[in-house]
Amino acid sequence: MINRKFLFANINHFIALGFGAGLFKKGPGTAGSLVAIPLFFLIINFNGYMQWLFLITLFFIGIHSSNITCKNLKLKDPSCIVIDEIVALIMLLLLIPISLKNLVLGFIIFRLFDIFKPFPISWAEKKFHDGFGVMLDDILAALFSFLIFQVIYYVF
Repeated sequence: MINRKFLFANINHFIALGFGAGLFKKGPGTAGSLVAIPLFFLIINFNGYMQWLFLITLFFIGIHSSNITCKNLKLKDPSCIVIDEIVALIMLLLLIPISLKNLVLGFIIFRLFDIFKPFPISWAEKKFHDGFGVMLDDILAALFSFLIFQVIYYVF
């Protein structure tokens, strides 16, 4: 059962479940994405290398934590695992010019790609498994979100 006891039973569960955001019954992915915003603002004043080092480190921690949590839950990619949304949205925010409008636009575009998973995001979700697969589809969603953001930002 996924509850507070499960969340705190293992540091990997705590990380994979987005520090508790994954416990939300409705919209755990959106809750996890919201966790990314304060984390992003914690690293915004780091130099670019440190920001990306933080993100890459969190990506690999996310793979490891997701692996363990998936195995303990005996599920392939449960919606309660939201570290993937956290890492992917931070990545997107590092790639776009930051303003309130851009943050909201990036958030919305990312959530749409994460929810609807068009090809090749859906392909990657089926092709890759374990923690890497959990993380990869959201990274792809962030990359496609960046492309759409660029079109919207520079065309409109």
